[in-house]
Amino acid sequence: QVQLVESGGGSVQAGGSLRLSCAASRSIFSIPTMGWYRQAPGKQRESVAVITSGSRTVYADSVKGRFTISRDSAKNTVDLQMNSLKPEDTAVYYCNGMYFGKNYWGQGTQVTVSS
Repeated sequence: QVQLVESGGGSVQAGGSLRLSCAASRSIFSIPTMGWYRQAPGKQRESVAVITSGSRTVYADSVKGRFTISRDSAKNTVDLQMNSLKPEDTAVYYCNGMYFGKNYWGQGTQVTVSS
């Protein structure tokens, strides 16, 4: 089993930055794929950024050039650096990991961007 805990959410003005962190109960390098997803009110959950154990990354078109997903081996976390935030980035952000064919989720952290 994998436990995922997100942190770093908050409220910022448009153009500001936040850094989200996902702490895992197992080595992040033992998990083939990890990523950040978000769900805004009235919308379905969508993929934001994904990173593999081989450091391959995939970003949603809406965040390319603004968000960066990375792994921190010292803290055993997967982080999401969010720059140039826009009001449309407002959502609950969830950490996800696939391990032995099972899908694990964190409890989510709220990100609110005001104009």
